[in-house]
Amino acid sequence: MDPYIDLLKVLLPELLITHFDIAKHEINKDVLHLYFEEKNDIPKELSSEILISHGFHKAITIQDFPVRGKHVYLHIKRRRWLDKTTGQVVHRNWNLVAQGTRMTVEFDAFLKALGQYQD
Repeated sequence: MDPYIDLLKVLLPELLITHFDIAKHEINKDVLHLYFEEKNDIPKELSSEILISHGFHKAITIQDFPVRGKHVYLHIKRRRWLDKTTGQVVHRNWNLVAQGTRMTVEFDAFLKALGQYQD
């Protein structure tokens, strides 16, 4: 086991660590930017198809939990594949962003729970 991967799974959504590679990171004063690219692993539900890597979708940017007083932004590029049989572009259907927000589902749930807290 890689201790760095285990640590990242505590700090970031596990989905990102499992299915995406960290392409780069930037720290600008009080903001941490993490850039992810989806791994070139064909989705299991499409494993019977003949697929070739066909680049990436436009990156999305979402806000995640702050870390050590720094705002955290995740820049995520999802992969797409070309189905050689049908000529269609296919991709995984990820639920990375909470509906109606630009933050991760976990961060959205955390903020909703905070809003329900009463003394």
